[in-house]
Amino acid sequence: LYEEYNTEFLSRLNGQFAFAIWDSNKRQLMLGRDRVGIRPLFYYVGGGQLTFASEIKSLLVNADVPRNIDPIGLKQIFSLWTTIGERTPLKDILEIPPGHYLMAKDGRLTKRRYWDIDFSLDHQEPLTEEEAAERLKALLIDATRLRLRSDVPVGAYLSGGLDSSVITSIIKNFTDTPLKTFSIGFADKRYDESPYQKDMARFLGTDHNEINCTYEDIGNAFPDVIWHTERPILRTATTPLFLLSELVRKRSFKVILTGEGSDEMLGGYGIFKEDKLRRFWAKFPESSLRPLLLKRLYPYLPLSSDKTFAFLKKFFQKGLQETDLPYYSHLLRFDNASWLSRFFGGEIKENISNYNPVQELVDLLPADYYRWPHLGKAQYLEMQTLLSRYLLSSQGDRMAMAHSVEGRFPFLDHRVMEFCAKLPPEYKLKVFNEKYLLKKAMKGLVPESILQRPKQAYRAPDVKSFFQKKIHPYVEELLSERKLKEYGLFDPAPAQALVAKCRKMAHRNLGEKDNMALVCLLSTQIFYHYFVANSSRKVNRDGMNFRVITAPYQISANQTGGC
Repeated sequence: LYEEYNTEFLSRLNGQFAFAIWDSNKRQLMLGRDRVGIRPLFYYVGGGQLTFASEIKSLLVNADVPRNIDPIGLKQIFSLWTTIGERTPLKDILEIPPGHYLMAKDGRLTKRRYWDIDFSLDHQEPLTEEEAAERLKALLIDATRLRLRSDVPVGAYLSGGLDSSVITSIIKNFTDTPLKTFSIGFADKRYDESPYQKDMARFLGTDHNEINCTYEDIGNAFPDVIWHTERPILRTATTPLFLLSELVRKRSFKVILTGEGSDEMLGGYGIFKEDKLRRFWAKFPESSLRPLLLKRLYPYLPLSSDKTFAFLKKFFQKGLQETDLPYYSHLLRFDNASWLSRFFGGEIKENISNYNPVQELVDLLPADYYRWPHLGKAQYLEMQTLLSRYLLSSQGDRMAMAHSVEGRFPFLDHRVMEFCAKLPPEYKLKVFNEKYLLKKAMKGLVPESILQRPKQAYRAPDVKSFFQKKIHPYVEELLSERKLKEYGLFDPAPAQALVAKCRKMAHRNLGEKDNMALVCLLSTQIFYHYFVANSSRKVNRDGMNFRVITAPYQISANQTGGC
């Protein structure tokens, strides 16, 4: 394809990829990455070399690649949940963005975007709800069939929610693939969806497999998770997925289909409903009736209490009338996460004092972004932050490939995405009924109990996973005053105060901010320990109960190509 169409061949690919093509005739290298960033691709330029790999730890095998924290990258993670642009948490180690390719020739690098999602309603095809539902179903069936192509058995994740149920139902009803499903259950029933998972498995008659995840399981596996994410994270929800892919591998499966992408493309997240409600409320900010819609938005919260409702109302009033902000839909999330920066200390704090990651994100928005519907803007922001760099990376590819399992994502077939992007907003989010068109398309193929159940966000226990009968030794070590001072990332005083609070309150329900802060600080310290503090090419125990893992790849220079 490259020989036939040059760089235009990318538009003819459907799927997930990261590749390098050396053109010996033109003496140029092409590095390319798939449209939404399912597969990772990192590179470093220095000393007359271009070094590239699918994992940062592979780059670090090259002794010429430096190991330095990027304060700006950390600030982005502590504000947006992820790095943006080409940044990673390590200085000068860059990531080719989704939908881009890089050309290297004669010592020069050129980066180009070849694809981006467009949520404008220009050239919108007029379809009734019924026509659109049928078109969506047909696209999903074909996208699923394509991703079942394999030389080995293919399984499917089953979360108990709508998206994974749709994929498993399509496999069962429209292919002859034997269906084996895999699920996570939790000992903590607040996070557990196993009753829904088992209902769906019985409905389809699948060969069902599951793990039951405890606090101890999450705490024990967390350092290994950070070794594979290669970046700090804000929640522990990646860890059960790491354990689930281990189960998949133990059952001799190497390929798994999953439902990521549906929420982003079809308006499934609470953040989209919050944006819609807040814009409605902002038109009459003094109204006492409009904020009552919060009770409809979150029926599972105990909002009958006046105190609880007053707290929620106050939270959602922040920036209520700033509706002209291009990131209005994500204002509360970014504001909530930016609180984490108070823990930074030393040079990190100095280097980020005048930096605004949200403004950089705004600067990267497409020129016609401001013409899009409000829902389309929110969807785009969600794709650029949470989907590409968090769900598909830290929770997706990295957790599956930790056990050599390949994840595949039918909802992220570019034909499905482009079709959904052009749908009228009310087909996706009808009042507060999320993924309305998908539910309509799958009626009769998915049980009503799944179609009608309220959206439950996938979460896992955070602080409780590290503070049970006693604090995990590695947590105590890495968040000790000595280690905090040695690594120099965080101010020991507030960090130690947080640890003391978590230790004291571990068996109660801590607030969102404290849970997020503890996971963020701990994952950053683990990340630093693995990728910066250890100057050898191997990870060593350093007195802690870390599994010893050696970097698995060796990089050899291509003397002819200079790469």
